[in-house]
Amino acid sequence: MIQLSQVLVDTHCHLDMPAFDADRDAVIERAREAGVGRLMNPSVDLFSSRQAVALAEHYAEVYAAVGFHPHDAAKLRAAELKELRGLAAHPKVKAIGEIGLDYYRNLSPQEAQKWAFREQLALAAEMDLPVIIHCREAHDEVMVILKEWAGRFPRARGVLHSYSGNRAQMKADIGGAFDIGFCIGLTGPITYPKAEEMRAVAGEAPLDRILIETDAPYLTPAPNRGKRNEPAYVRYVAQKLAEVRDEVVEVVLAGTSANAARLFDWSEVSDQPEV
Repeated sequence: MIQLSQVLVDTHCHLDMPAFDADRDAVIERAREAGVGRLMNPSVDLFSSRQAVALAEHYAEVYAAVGFHPHDAAKLRAAELKELRGLAAHPKVKAIGEIGLDYYRNLSPQEAQKWAFREQLALAAEMDLPVIIHCREAHDEVMVILKEWAGRFPRARGVLHSYSGNRAQMKADIGGAFDIGFCIGLTGPITYPKAEEMRAVAGEAPLDRILIETDAPYLTPAPNRGKRNEPAYVRYVAQKLAEVRDEVVEVVLAGTSANAARLFDWSEVSDQPEV
């Protein structure tokens, strides 16, 4: 069995959530034992933004993103934006997120989502930070807004978290989001038996535009589907990605970790994979 080294990273996990309150230290220790050397903790509102920064201060391998999820977009006001700006100045905050549009659940009105999305993109440009994008049933509108933003901010960059586009959309995004400095994030569902189209996207996307993530505690990959997800399980995403691309896992690990280091401006993990 291939052993995964410290080159492995989880670019999206919600360690601040209550699902980890009982055993957070143990979860992070299991991630270390699995060879996960960097973890990005995005936020969903002001409270979780504060919590993400606190976790990043406490754990050396944890980094934070601050922002309002589209579900919570209606709660974002000038005062919250001001506090986000202050949190974003922390040296371990490496992104604004997760932000975007969710027209599947519509837990915030669509107009409030679009306003919050644009305001947080403006904050990312002001702070010169990448963005972590949540997009559900809103692909075309998200792309329009991101391209508008990139037209005003030449250093626009980020990741389309838990990418759910099909091959046609992905190929269009190569001439869209990829061209404006974006990656796609791949999560546990690429391991699910019926996810053929998602695996096809994973197989055809340029490796230098792929990140691997868990979205823990959600989207648990096989073989642990049905249980709480955690960062140690990102190795299953890496292994499936290597399988569908017909590449050795070391190549996938080195490539996706270098992509993450470049996007989030954290130091690359120096350890090399063990064969």
